[in-house]
Amino acid sequence: VQLQASGGGLVQAGGSLRLSCAASQRTFNGRALGWFRQAPGKEREFVAAVTWSGGRTFYASSVKGRFTISRDNSKNTVYLQMNSLKPEDTAVYYCAAHRWGFPILSSIVNANEYDYWGQGTQVTVSS
Repeated sequence: VQLQASGGGLVQAGGSLRLSCAASQRTFNGRALGWFRQAPGKEREFVAAVTWSGGRTFYASSVKGRFTISRDNSKNTVYLQMNSLKPEDTAVYYCAAHRWGFPILSSIVNANEYDYWGQGTQVTVSS
């Protein structure tokens, strides 16, 4: 397994969760990392991403100001801190490794530009 996501669970609206994704060094090094999510009956959508250096982050408008993506290159791990959760955040969350380290915006939000995917972790937000 090259990407292993964890930290999902059931939380009440307004609560917080922190997702983690541990990667192999080969999968992690030199790559931007992203989080996507897929709700039942919906297409997979971009949530957040961070460049290889961690210097730039990108967010979907629906989560901006509530979610924070970060990475620890010494641990080959990327995190997604999710605050003020809403029922519409309910989905399976996937971490993924982009093919480049510093992609432009149109590339970093495109799931087809990611080479490796984790298995997903379920996040359920109750109202």
